[in-house]
Amino acid sequence: MKTVLGSALMAAAMIAPAMANAEVTQTAISGTRLDVTARGDVRRVPDIAVISAGVTTNAADAASAMQDNANRMSRVLAALKKAGIADKDVTTSSINLSPQYRYVENQAPVVVGYQASNQVTVRFRNIAKSGTILDALVKEGSNQINGPTLTIDKPEAAQDEARVAAIKAARDRASLYANALGMKVVRIVSISESEGYSGGPVPVVAMRAMDSVAKTEIMPGEQSVSVNVSVVFELQ
Repeated sequence: MKTVLGSALMAAAMIAPAMANAEVTQTAISGTRLDVTARGDVRRVPDIAVISAGVTTNAADAASAMQDNANRMSRVLAALKKAGIADKDVTTSSINLSPQYRYVENQAPVVVGYQASNQVTVRFRNIAKSGTILDALVKEGSNQINGPTLTIDKPEAAQDEARVAAIKAARDRASLYANALGMKVVRIVSISESEGYSGGPVPVVAMRAMDSVAKTEIMPGEQSVSVNVSVVFELQ
């Protein structure tokens, strides 16, 4: 009966919806309590790249700076659409207009022009093509590129694998302690978890030589999806 109950608890913990914290608890123990913390890790290649691209322009007056910026940004957005980037994957992140000053010692600052900027955040769902698209954006007028931030679009399956690995590691460790003490594991009293990405190496933006022309290439590497579990066992 105890074995069936422990198995049911463990199954319930693994099929629970993905969340930052989860907990399963039984009744108080009558034997020896053993607390075990274990970690499960799986590695995946990111399939989403998020990059900020923008245009910064300067002109003698504010209207000219904004107009020039709008013209160049229109070409950048058209290039994104031509490359197959969906509207839902392009978000305006900032628009800014600011005066530019000349500073001379012992004199009041003098406005010498205006700077306009427009930034969009782009979600690339095909990392292999993102470098080529960035090159196209620069040709169309983008002069600010930041990123990438690489993520896994649907991490749920990887998280479930990490849960299974974490529970197995916890059970194996509990069995090791029980054997060393001449006891046995009779049941799981409680399980709690936390999950997250432990990340990986910083993504690399490289220049690749092809047909004598350097091209930007984003190399995604791998990221670790991890789940930490704290499990309380009863030993007898």
